[in-house]
Amino acid sequence: MAVIGYARVSTSEQSIDLQTDALTAAGAVRIFTDLGVSGSKASRPGLDAALEFMREGDVLMVWRLDRAGRSTLNVLHLIASLADRGIGFRSVTETIDTSTPAGRLLVALLSALSAMEREITVERTLAGLASARARGKVGGRPRALSEIQVEQVALMFKRGTSASEIAKNFGVGRATVYRALAS
Repeated sequence: MAVIGYARVSTSEQSIDLQTDALTAAGAVRIFTDLGVSGSKASRPGLDAALEFMREGDVLMVWRLDRAGRSTLNVLHLIASLADRGIGFRSVTETIDTSTPAGRLLVALLSALSAMEREITVERTLAGLASARARGKVGGRPRALSEIQVEQVALMFKRGTSASEIAKNFGVGRATVYRALAS
């Protein structure tokens, strides 16, 4: 079992020394780093290399949870994918260790809180959209064709005009013409 450290700073001006020193003191035998890489980025070369390097029984250690990912959901996905591979997860600052029952309980609690956070966000978004609609606001992308133009498209198509020719006449793509015909 090897303890592998992962450290990340968002900007190249920040120092990573605090994290690497803490990881070394906590027992990391090797440390992978990402300098100037945002936690919201899907691809983080240092983390990707650490994940590729690790084997079943190893432990991925971070200085703080937010170093593993930008959102709770992102971190939970990482922890779940590690668990699927038989790899543990440890956070030095929050003292989370998925190899212990208390650590697994804490991760389960974080997962439940994350799910609740997602549901609340969806509820707020839907309430905001409903409120905007009630005030006459229409959200989303503007329609490429008006109702009158959709009727004209249908008429032209019935008369034998090709979808490509119709698209050219209205300055839209063929897919837009086909969507108009389907509506």
